[in-house]
Amino acid sequence: MTSPPYTVVLIIPTGIGASIGGYAGDGLPVARAIAQTCDILITHPNVLNGAQLYWSLPNALYVEGYALDKFAQGWYGLQPVHQNRVGLILDQAIEPELQLRHLQAADATRATLGINLTDYIVTDSPLGVQLRQSESGASWGTIANPDSLLRAAHTLIYKAKAEAIAVVARFPDDEGSTALQKYRHGQGVDSLAGAEAVISHLIVKTFQIPCAHAPALLPLPLDPNLSPRSAAEEIGYTFLPCVLVGLSRAPQLVTLKEGLRLPNSIWAQQVDAVVVPATACGGSAVMSLSQTKAQIIAVTENKTQMEVSPESLGIKALEVNSYLEALGMLVAHRAGISPEALRPQILSIPRIQY
Repeated sequence: MTSPPYTVVLIIPTGIGASIGGYAGDGLPVARAIAQTCDILITHPNVLNGAQLYWSLPNALYVEGYALDKFAQGWYGLQPVHQNRVGLILDQAIEPELQLRHLQAADATRATLGINLTDYIVTDSPLGVQLRQSESGASWGTIANPDSLLRAAHTLIYKAKAEAIAVVARFPDDEGSTALQKYRHGQGVDSLAGAEAVISHLIVKTFQIPCAHAPALLPLPLDPNLSPRSAAEEIGYTFLPCVLVGLSRAPQLVTLKEGLRLPNSIWAQQVDAVVVPATACGGSAVMSLSQTKAQIIAVTENKTQMEVSPESLGIKALEVNSYLEALGMLVAHRAGISPEALRPQILSIPRIQY
């Protein structure tokens, strides 16, 4: 009898300064490695997006953060697809030259990668993105004109028949800030990530359709001390290519009723393991999946600005030092081997009382 597909969820939350996966696509090597241990890898744009760099993983599902939370709660199932028609929203606040750079990048993905883009639309008002940072150090943000964003998405979905939405919003340039300098040197929090999440969450919540965001920014001056973890964002004029690649095969979101007639849909109860930074276990998806059969694997080496351990929440988790150790745990778990059997000392089986 064929075993069910071994399914892993990889979470590295956005905008909390994760030492691995908190920068410009530097979580992607982790995703590539974990994808080799499982049949299905479910992860989110913060892990897979690397500006103009990307790596297509045939068994990876690119799921926006709000959709991932609702999947973990059992509200949505994930329906794999061969391709999506991707619609593009551009913020009216983007300057003409910078807008043209993004349109050329979109055309390049059509010509070079064969991605199926439909029309683009410019919002009828500037979106008015503003950046914020919480006392804990996590980034977040607001948009002044969310209705303009939703009108643009509605037009692409219902007139252009878009099946996924990419958004490019004009973000504030903050060239001289200390926070930006720390981020470029691999030490701080991505100040853009929290606001990006607000934009994609709004579209997914309203339309139940895959969405991801790329910020529009003016190029920064060269920095000889740039961290390799931040360098992917410095090699071009746009962060759009990785978003279009991810959305081109992002799974569609289905309800339970729809899932009954879609035999290949994937649901939370099918998740076998979740890999997450050990100090960032307070997210909705981890909390929900901790109530299922899924094995939570918490990686202590991946430090974040949060201090939310599995123990503090009563979550039973296997704590490991590194992602290299997490890979070994996943291999053992898939094989049905207790981790204790791989250690030099093993305790006798305990007796339980009535």
